[in-house]
Amino acid sequence: MVAIEAAGLRKSFGKVEALRGVDLAVPEGGVCALLGPNGAGKTTAIRILATLTPPDAGTARVAGHDVIAEPRRVREAIGLAGQHAAVDDDLSGWENLFIIGLMLHLGRRRARARATELLERFGLDGAGNRLVKTWSGGMRRRLDLIASLVVEPEILFLDEPTTGLDPRSRAEIWSAVRELAASGTTILLTTQYLDEADRLASQIVIIDAGRVTLQGRPGELKDRIGGRVDVVLADGAAGEPAWTAAETVLRGIAAGDLAADRDTRSLTAPVKTGAITLPELVRRLDAAGVDVEDVSVRKPTLDEVFLAGTETAA
Repeated sequence: MVAIEAAGLRKSFGKVEALRGVDLAVPEGGVCALLGPNGAGKTTAIRILATLTPPDAGTARVAGHDVIAEPRRVREAIGLAGQHAAVDDDLSGWENLFIIGLMLHLGRRRARARATELLERFGLDGAGNRLVKTWSGGMRRRLDLIASLVVEPEILFLDEPTTGLDPRSRAEIWSAVRELAASGTTILLTTQYLDEADRLASQIVIIDAGRVTLQGRPGELKDRIGGRVDVVLADGAAGEPAWTAAETVLRGIAAGDLAADRDTRSLTAPVKTGAITLPELVRRLDAAGVDVEDVSVRKPTLDEVFLAGTETAA
């Protein structure tokens, strides 16, 4: 089932085209990471899907509801944690969650219970009665995240949830996100951190210049980009015969043009994922009489997927 879908979304701010025909399909459950450079349109897309900004054209459905025709139904199904904290620094953590519960019509008894429950669930109960302005940045960001969960949402939008946090605080947010996904919540997050997307996401969407350029599971996208073979010839064994033999071996497995640097005695070739193993490559070079100092078969990274998805948009 699809939790979030969009077709042909367009949005302009004056002469700036923030979205230029975005198509999107996010399956139910798990984490979908929306990646792209600054100004690519990520936050604009989130705001449209959360009914905060109307699109100029196109359609979008969230939890089965049209964001234009049924905004109230969409809001009942979602939670949203934006880039900036929405909690009150001059209240305690518990008071923030309690007041949000009242605003969402939980009633005083249920709002009290929910505030206590969430603080305990996400490891903030020890600081729950302290003013939020005395909390660390990571704790405040976690509180901002769980404030969006006072009424349990089907779908949670997280806009750069760990920007500016230290590694320990980021790990705490990651743990919270994994727990939510495991409980069945569909999460769409934007992030500038590719390692964050690689660790959390079961689905990747890359947006650049207002268009979706790549979409799929991380493994599928990496396979589409392909890996790389690197060979460094041994010092003193990089003469013309060995060089030609090494080029012949690599051309036999390459999925594109070779790159060669005679000063460093190195050759590099793009290869399809799984096209050759390291032992097989070593055997082929040895059979061709090529003496090597180093050889590697490297799998593609999400960084390379990101670069491939953002280098061609105009």
